[in-house]
Amino acid sequence: MEPSPDDWFTRHSPARTAHRTVALVNVLTTAAPRPDAVAAALREYGEEDPLDLDAADVAGMRDAALGLREVFAAGSVDEAAGRLNHLLASGCGPVRLTSHGGHTPWHLHLDRHDEAPWAEWFLASSCMTLAVLLWDRQLPPGGVCASSTCENVYVTSTAGTPRRYCSARCATRERVAAHRRAARNPDAGAPGAS
Repeated sequence: MEPSPDDWFTRHSPARTAHRTVALVNVLTTAAPRPDAVAAALREYGEEDPLDLDAADVAGMRDAALGLREVFAAGSVDEAAGRLNHLLASGCGPVRLTSHGGHTPWHLHLDRHDEAPWAEWFLASSCMTLAVLLWDRQLPPGGVCASSTCENVYVTSTAGTPRRYCSARCATRERVAAHRRAARNPDAGAPGAS
C-alpha cells in the first residue's frame, strides 16, 4: 500500500531527516561501522528494503558523516554555515525536483540522480536538512555531546536553555559524576582552598 502524502511528508520532514542524519553520523563515526548497523538506522527512518549496503557504501557514507560531524561541532552559526557551504559546494549536485518515477510526492534533492550512491544521497539530503534548520533557527543545527564518555551528535531545539548533551542519560551520568567528585572532595569548592 502506498503511504499517504501526509505520512510521506511527516517521514521526510526536515526535523525527522535531521534526526536520521544524527543517527547515521553516530553509527558511521564509530571505530568500525558495520553495514547491518547502518541499514538498521536507515530502516528506522523509513528507508525500505532491500538495503544492499556493502563495505564500500559504508566507507563512503562514513566519509560524508565525518564531514557532517564538523557541522555539528561548529561553535557558532557562522562557523556551521561555512562548513555547510563547503560540503554543499564540494559534495552536492544542483538542486532538482524528483518524484522517483511517480512513486513519491515531488520533492527536492541535491544528489545528481535518483540512483545516486548511498554516500552522495546521505551527504546531499543531510546538508539540505541541516541548511534548512540553520536558516529557520539562525542557530547551529546541532552539537556534540558534552559528556566526557560520549561523542554522539544531536539536533538542537529552538527553545529554552542551549542543549549540551545528546540524551538525558548522558546529562544524568555527568551530574552524578560531578556530585560524586564533590562528595569525595568537599573542600575543593570552599573559599581559600588550594
